[in-house]
Amino acid sequence: MNASVLTDPTVTPGANANGGADPKSAADSRITELRTRIDEIDDMLINLWLERASISHEVGATRVAAGGTRLVLAREQEILARFREALGADGTQLAMLILRAGRGPLV
Repeated sequence: MNASVLTDPTVTPGANANGGADPKSAADSRITELRTRIDEIDDMLINLWLERASISHEVGATRVAAGGTRLVLAREQEILARFREALGADGTQLAMLILRAGRGPLV
């Protein structure tokens, strides 16, 4: 913190000795705002992840109940390709995690 802020009663906290906004304080405030938004997005991602996994489990159970296989590899390949095209190599890894959450591990 600027030393004059501590010693000069005319200087408002969060401002520098020249009366302008303290850049560190402004940066800290902006970082707090951004982190709040990240937390909101993370909450949405978690909820979507759980919803997707639940739907995927239901698809698999419905398919098996109708005499089909638990997995349809062509469908998984479509999903992998979509994520890879949108996000590159990391997209493939993300898609694999998402698929695993919906069907369980391949053992």
